[in-house]
Amino acid sequence: MTDTPQLGSFVRELTIAEVIEETADAKSIVFDIPAGSEDDFRYTPGQFLTLRIPSEKTGSVARCYSLSSSPTEDDKLKVTVKRTVDGYGSNWLCDNAEAGMSMHVLAPSGVFTPKHLDQDFILLAAGSGVTPIMSILRSALAQGTGHIVLVYANRDENSVIFKDELQRLQNENPDRLTVIHWLESVAGIPTPEMLGNLLQPVAAKRHSYMCGPTPFMETAKAGLRRSGADMHLIHSEVFSSIDGDPFAEIVIDDTPSDDGEGPATAIVELDGETHEVSWPRSTPLLDVLLSKGIKAPFSCRKGECSACACILKSGEAEMEHNGILDPEEVEEGYVLSCQLLPKSDRVEVSYSE
Repeated sequence: MTDTPQLGSFVRELTIAEVIEETADAKSIVFDIPAGSEDDFRYTPGQFLTLRIPSEKTGSVARCYSLSSSPTEDDKLKVTVKRTVDGYGSNWLCDNAEAGMSMHVLAPSGVFTPKHLDQDFILLAAGSGVTPIMSILRSALAQGTGHIVLVYANRDENSVIFKDELQRLQNENPDRLTVIHWLESVAGIPTPEMLGNLLQPVAAKRHSYMCGPTPFMETAKAGLRRSGADMHLIHSEVFSSIDGDPFAEIVIDDTPSDDGEGPATAIVELDGETHEVSWPRSTPLLDVLLSKGIKAPFSCRKGECSACACILKSGEAEMEHNGILDPEEVEEGYVLSCQLLPKSDRVEVSYSE
C-alpha cells in the first residue's frame, strides 16, 4: 500500500450513524455531527461532501457525493451513493460503509445552490442526480412559498431513489409541488422536444437546477431552451474525478519570484469577514488561506471542480489551470482560488457573491 501523506489540519472526521438501502444499487450514508463541530459542517442546499475512501493501490481516493439531507430540516448529514460500473468509490461505500465507521471528510462545499429559496423552481434529475435536488426541494418546501416542478428520470420504477419520500412530499404539498416521474421502461429516453413541450407551460422566469449523467444534462438543457426558459437562469451540477489528494497537508512555497519580488497581499471576503494575508508569489491562494486556518471552500485542489470559485474584485492574478469554468464565467470575473497566483502586489477576491 502507498504511504499515506500527513493529513491537513483542515480535514475533519465523521462517524456513520446509519446506512439506508434506498434501492438495489443505491444507499444513503448518514453521519453524526460531533458536538462542538456544527460550524465546520454548515452547508447550503445542493452542496456536497468530499470523502476519503481507503484504497489498497493508492492509500486513499477522494470522491465527492452530494448531500441529500436538508440543512433546514435535518440535524445529521446524509449523502446518497449509487453504484456505477467500475466506480471504485461508489462500490466501496455500498459494500463497506456501516454504522460506527469513521471517515475523513472535507467541509461541505459547492456552488450548485440557490441564493433564495422563496421562488418558483424547475428541478430536473436523472438517477442519483436527484441527491442535491432532494436537498434543494425539501429546503425550498420548508423555507419558501414558491411552486416547484420536479422532473425525475430513471430506467424503471425500481430505480427511483426516494420514491416514497417524494410521494409523501407531493401529498403534503399538493398546491406547491408537482413531481413528474419519467421512466424509460414506459416512455423511452426523453428528447429535447419531449422535455421542451412538458416544461413550456412553467418555464418562463423560473430558475432551473439540473443534475444527472451528461447525456441527460445535455437533453435537459436543450429541452429548456425549446421551452422558452431564460438560459441565464439554468444551473448545472458537474462532477469530475479527483486524481490528486485534497486531504494532504499544505506545503507553502515562500521562495521569492525569479525577479526577487516579495509576497503579494490578498484581501479576501469570506462568510461576512474580510481577511488580509501575505501571499507568496508561487503559492495558490487557496493553499495560503488553508494554511492560516481560514475555512475557504474547496474540493479537488486541482482546478477541475468549481468548489473554490471566487470573484476577482481588483488587482491582477492568473490561474495556472482551469478545467471547469466556462469563458462566460471567466469574463464575469470568476477564478479558481486553488490555481490562482498573484500578478500584482495587491489582489482582492470575494467568495461572498
